[in-house]
Amino acid sequence: MRFVGIDIGKEKHAVAAIDESRTVVLKATTVTEDATGYAKLRELLSDHADTLVAMEATGHYWQNLFAFLVSEGFAIALLNPLRTRRYAEEDLVRAKTDAIDALMIARMAEEKRPAVTQLSDVAVRELRELVRLRDRWVQELGDRVRQLHRLVDLGFPEFTRHVKDLDSALATTILAEYPTAAAFKRVRPGVLANMRYDGRHAVGRALAKDLIVAAKCSVGAHHSEAYQLQVRTLCEDIVTLRKRLRRIEGEIERSLETHEIGKLLTTIDGIGPHSAARIIGELGDPAHFKSAAALASHVGVVPATKQSGKRQPLRAPLSSLGNARLRKALWMPTLVAVRRNPWLRAFYEGLRARGKAPKIALIAAMRKLLTAVYSVAKRRQPFVPKLPDHAAMPA
Repeated sequence: MRFVGIDIGKEKHAVAAIDESRTVVLKATTVTEDATGYAKLRELLSDHADTLVAMEATGHYWQNLFAFLVSEGFAIALLNPLRTRRYAEEDLVRAKTDAIDALMIARMAEEKRPAVTQLSDVAVRELRELVRLRDRWVQELGDRVRQLHRLVDLGFPEFTRHVKDLDSALATTILAEYPTAAAFKRVRPGVLANMRYDGRHAVGRALAKDLIVAAKCSVGAHHSEAYQLQVRTLCEDIVTLRKRLRRIEGEIERSLETHEIGKLLTTIDGIGPHSAARIIGELGDPAHFKSAAALASHVGVVPATKQSGKRQPLRAPLSSLGNARLRKALWMPTLVAVRRNPWLRAFYEGLRARGKAPKIALIAAMRKLLTAVYSVAKRRQPFVPKLPDHAAMPA
């Protein structure tokens, strides 16, 4: 049996191998991230039989090499970089190089015998990419709106008293044409009132009159071309991002329709199409975990208990380990579920009645929600809650 360790890099990878007796059979060698480097690696590894390749899941740099080696028939174990770092700390390693890391990963594979990682299917990978792209666009939209708030506060602070949401079509349409208070002073009420902001609805005479009156006595003092250009550019960006989000949300829902487990997850009150897509994208098939507790541990909805000697705290904070991206994304669905889902609401209210703090009860509800996710994925059936006898159904 051979154990191959690969230290992943952006442009170069280091590869080393040992046998079952921990004898080095391949000294650390560098291969490049291109077709020539892959051909060299294939020649170095030769036969894929009785070979376990271990590599760190470093950013996204491992994905092409992983796909190549899988296509060549190699068994590959992806390692969490935190595990490899902790393993290296056991020997108090003082030096760190790519060659040392590659050999250390090979030794770790021989000692720990990590499980072979299965390549996720195309539908799961697509959902993961779509959900993460949507997250980036949502973040960008929020950033643009916050920047627009700053400029409106400088050029026409009274504007938000009449138009509350700056990310609305009404606000961006008006501000793209009249970016500061000074621009409103020159406009006729009828022109502003007849402006259409979504193809159908007009601004209206009442709002147009209020904005013009407010602009004439505005305390905004920044009306130069630099401020106007920023406002117009931000409005264009907000409109573009809104269109992109509508389009990608439709793509996510269509992709979810083709995924059996994803559709079943939406039968759990509180989990909508986007939350279901996120769960599938991050976890693949939740039923692959050996238990609901293992799933909760992977996500990180477990206490970081630290007890030693006479120090026996009664409470523990949430573990910092686990899938923080998914843990963060499940917070809002949990808040919705404890209101709309009778089964989860009864559980949450029972914890509160026993004196648990609201956030502790919510974390416990999130853990319970993951149990429902695991159950649906395992049974391949829609979610059917089992309410306790004292829990009344909503009217």
